[in-house]
Amino acid sequence: MAHEKYQSVIEALHRCMEACNHCYDACLKEEDVKHMADCIRLDRECADMCGFLEQALVRNTPFASELAEVCAKICQACGDECGKHDHDHCQQCAEACHACADACRSIA
Repeated sequence: MAHEKYQSVIEALHRCMEACNHCYDACLKEEDVKHMADCIRLDRECADMCGFLEQALVRNTPFASELAEVCAKICQACGDECGKHDHDHCQQCAEACHACADACRSIA
């Protein structure tokens, strides 16, 4: 299959999407939700973009490089924001986002 050359990126995208969705849900349950607003917003942006790029790579999109560049920027921003919070879910998300940003940069 044509998308096999992107397999490691696809796996990183999926892990990041899952981590962002978990972080998003957990942030909504935090006491000071307003304080988590930027984290929540970026979790959604990142999860959506990772899901989209994962599907696009499986379809062997001709726009892999351009989409990966945008995804890397979003993942980096989400990881940086999550990294500011001490919650375990935020720290795990930050790690997944930064790893995904690196994976995306490898094909951008």
